[in-house]
Amino acid sequence: MSTARRRITPAERRARLVRRHLLAPSLRAKTPEEVADALVALHATDPATVYLSFAARCAEPEVAALERALYQERTLARIRCMRRTVFVLPHDLAPVAYAATARPLAAKQRAQTAHQLHAACGWDERRYAAVEAATLAALARRGAAGAAELAAEVPELREQIVTFPGKPYESRQRLSAPVLGVLAAEGRIRRARPLGSWTSAQFRWAPADPLPHLPAGDAKTELARRYVATFGPVTVEDLKWWTGWNLTDTRRALAATGAEQVALDEGTGYLLPEDVDDRGSATDVEPAAALLPGLDPTAMGWRHRDWHLDPAHKKALFDRNGNIGPTVWWEGRIIGAWAQRRDGCLAWEPLAARPDRTARAAVEAEIARLTAFLGTTRVTPCYRTPLERRLAG
Repeated sequence: MSTARRRITPAERRARLVRRHLLAPSLRAKTPEEVADALVALHATDPATVYLSFAARCAEPEVAALERALYQERTLARIRCMRRTVFVLPHDLAPVAYAATARPLAAKQRAQTAHQLHAACGWDERRYAAVEAATLAALARRGAAGAAELAAEVPELREQIVTFPGKPYESRQRLSAPVLGVLAAEGRIRRARPLGSWTSAQFRWAPADPLPHLPAGDAKTELARRYVATFGPVTVEDLKWWTGWNLTDTRRALAATGAEQVALDEGTGYLLPEDVDDRGSATDVEPAAALLPGLDPTAMGWRHRDWHLDPAHKKALFDRNGNIGPTVWWEGRIIGAWAQRRDGCLAWEPLAARPDRTARAAVEAEIARLTAFLGTTRVTPCYRTPLERRLAG
């Protein structure tokens, strides 16, 4: 590590963000793969986020192009990985993210599900394995199927158990949910086309190609390297939060990348060696606006956000669980929020001082661009935030 730490100002960080995250018109990508590669991974808990994050960064975004990458060519993979969250990421990065973040959790999920099924239904290991085998065989015959379609072929999947007994949120759940959940967590099945439109969260399931087994340590180093390359400079806390690792694993992976220390307002930050002295690419940035969706990877990329978001506005933009809603960006800073009204029109509101004429014109241009992309589609974020609710009406 260098002892003479270069200082990176908030303004320089914001300029880096614009360039690395493709938030200026001249930087827009041509394909979904380019967007995913630039951002490491796209949040996919809300299916619409993937499409809107892509649309914000693509020169000529088309739903069909992203669907082709996800479901036909499968150059993009949708898996549960960092922080037990579903992401869409480049196909070659899927085994890295899985080995670095998800494999130990999948083993734990299998053990917990086996215990749950034994306690609630009396299933032993043999019965559980037989139901899984029947489910995989049904999928192999069908090619792809929804949970209800699989339950029609495998009767055990129609059985129900009580979840969270005695709690205010107690409910009944079909066994298809935990059984399919474990198979997906282990990478044995994958999410295929949804049953509805691109905004639907009801996915069909399909057999998955086995992920190559990678050493966890190597995978963590590679994932940390890609994160620092895209989001750097970052703090240890940023990387720990983004990956869901413990502090020991975070520090070990960060050290293995060879990242060098820099000085930030938050304290010590880290950049890859090739980026520490890269001043030109971080400062020569055109003024640019962007409309990013709820849970966008840029807005959710750091634990510490004060350098691009005034802390006074967090309450309006986030829900109680820390999920951010749709945001308006100008020159690498969050300046407002947006929402789609019931009539399909997009509304936005600045958070503080009224933006100047150049910024307003850029935001209106982005509203027109996103309106054209959406067409007749209506999008309501999975996680509603105070300002988004008010703007939506």
